[in-house]
Amino acid sequence: MHAEQQDQRRRVPRTDAVLADPQVAAAAAERGRDAVRDVVRAVQQRVRAGDLPPEEVVPAVLAALPPAGTTLRRVLNATGAVLHTNLGRAQLSPAAVDAVVTAAGATDVEMDLVSGRRARRGRGTLAALRAAVPAAGDVHVVNNGAAALALVATALAAGREIVVSRGELVEIGDGFRLPDLLESTGARLREVGTTNRTTLADYRAALSERTGFVLKVHPSNFVVTGFTAGVEAGELAGECAGLGVPVVVDIGSGLLAPDPALPAEPDAATALAAGADLVTASGDKLLGGPQAGLLLGEAGLVERLRRHPLARALRVDKLTLAALEATLRAAPNPTRAAVHADPSVLHERCLAVAEALRGGGIDVAVQPSAAVVGGGGAPGVELASWVLSLHPDLAVPLRTGDPAVAGRVEGGRLLLDLRTVPTAADDLLVDLVVAAVRGVSR
Repeated sequence: MHAEQQDQRRRVPRTDAVLADPQVAAAAAERGRDAVRDVVRAVQQRVRAGDLPPEEVVPAVLAALPPAGTTLRRVLNATGAVLHTNLGRAQLSPAAVDAVVTAAGATDVEMDLVSGRRARRGRGTLAALRAAVPAAGDVHVVNNGAAALALVATALAAGREIVVSRGELVEIGDGFRLPDLLESTGARLREVGTTNRTTLADYRAALSERTGFVLKVHPSNFVVTGFTAGVEAGELAGECAGLGVPVVVDIGSGLLAPDPALPAEPDAATALAAGADLVTASGDKLLGGPQAGLLLGEAGLVERLRRHPLARALRVDKLTLAALEATLRAAPNPTRAAVHADPSVLHERCLAVAEALRGGGIDVAVQPSAAVVGGGGAPGVELASWVLSLHPDLAVPLRTGDPAVAGRVEGGRLLLDLRTVPTAADDLLVDLVVAAVRGVSR
């Protein structure tokens, strides 16, 4: 046995010989020579241990290499949550993806190509945002919604007070609490009202020379019902106008204009028309774009924010600027398509996919269901949908497939909601379910 092990070790291909293989060399050029060398050495150890024939080293190395460029994996979102935070919220439109590819190289992000001189960063994106919300005197973009609010609090209320309803001091997930963010800027919170009821008189009593601004926050991930009262942005604007106190409205979900499908969801245009001085929002929610924080409102205030030293630390990169501009200029995007999908069309798609699966001998049912916006948007709103109902044992194989499929398990069944799956991916979904069934039945 000892002689056999010695012989096996002698037959292990040398590291430089494996790295010289054309396929391995190509992988090393793409992923980095050091990373590929580590995989080669791990495979060589399998040969020494007798777990792998020497002639299979190259195929084993290629199979063991991680995906090029990123460890992130593609996932088909079949959860029924349009903006699933754990899956990256909004999916970019083809136009936005193309824009990111263009921006990946050298671009004129801060150069006027005619004069050859420096130009305002992201001017095309800012122009598109202004055009999308004409009521805004000016606009600015930072790296996420929380950053937008942090910039406002730092620039307008550091060492001063932010007047805010006690019922709007929300936690948005993963332990992230709005009051913690605001107080981290050096501002003090002046809470008014109660958890369920806040009146205009509550705000009026709190206003003073110490007030930096009045903040109204949309509680975008919960609903309070029953004995409640709140104050609209227009009422606050009327109260604060003569005092020179700005009214800032955080709408959260990034809806720029009213949407008939989501009548209760606040939007930037309406808030500004009502008299809000500034509106903050996210770019990767109902807008359907990349992660970004949007600031819209009175030109002097926006310029003050843009010139603040913190704005430099919060600025967005060229890839985000490109994706956001494409999202604003090209209306169709996966988020809007999912929110506005026709339930009758979803039913027809489910029936077609189910028929294809039954043709492969797979037990599947089609049933009505309810999807949600998700991602901290339109809490309590249900979107009529249809789902494929499968055996729950398929949940893990589908999530670990390539690409992965994420559904939800309810009532002892795995449900795949086609509202959040692009129509073009229906055939792929069939193939992935078939592959998962075969894997489970082995």
